[in-house]
Amino acid sequence: MMMWWHWLSVIGSLAVTGPIGVAIVVWLLAGKSWRLTAIWLALFGAGMALVVATKMAFIGWGVGVASVEFAGLSGHAMRAAAVFPVAGFLATRSSPLKIRLLGTAAGVLLAVLISISRVYVRAHPPSEALTGCLLGLAVAGVFIWYASTEHHMALSRLLVLLCIPVLLVAPQVEPIPAEQWITRAALYLSGRDQPYTRDMWRAPRSPLD
Repeated sequence: MMMWWHWLSVIGSLAVTGPIGVAIVVWLLAGKSWRLTAIWLALFGAGMALVVATKMAFIGWGVGVASVEFAGLSGHAMRAAAVFPVAGFLATRSSPLKIRLLGTAAGVLLAVLISISRVYVRAHPPSEALTGCLLGLAVAGVFIWYASTEHHMALSRLLVLLCIPVLLVAPQVEPIPAEQWITRAALYLSGRDQPYTRDMWRAPRSPLD
């Protein structure tokens, strides 16, 4: 059972969701959907920026919510919830309504499972996985709302062909050290030698604190 959660966690990694996010851009550009390309880049970029900002705020300055162990949005959950519903929607864009709904729902379900997997592999507490997932779903929902108004998008097969190699190859790739990069940036900006950690919340306080 643990291997199942680990596999799902890998599918939500930057090595998988990043290239799929780029594949969506390529698909939109191939269809000459300039407006949707800009909207996707803005929404996905904003989501990523919020993830990085919350992580850096905790690592460098200790900004978080100790009562629920929130130390930053889950990047895995945010990216998965943003990318997979959009990929499912676009891949079935030329299909009947029921198929489009199924494609989108499948993406949402996969994203939710990936978010849960982050809790099971003890990478994030529920608060971080949930908030990351909700942010990603908001990104996906806004994009899909805009995309549903477009009526000249017929490159669904191309998107599927672009995504399949990523899902097959990326899990074998060495993990991208994104957390290390964020930590270094946070320490540099805050001027600290050591990052804040959740263990500091659990450490017993002195009577003078």
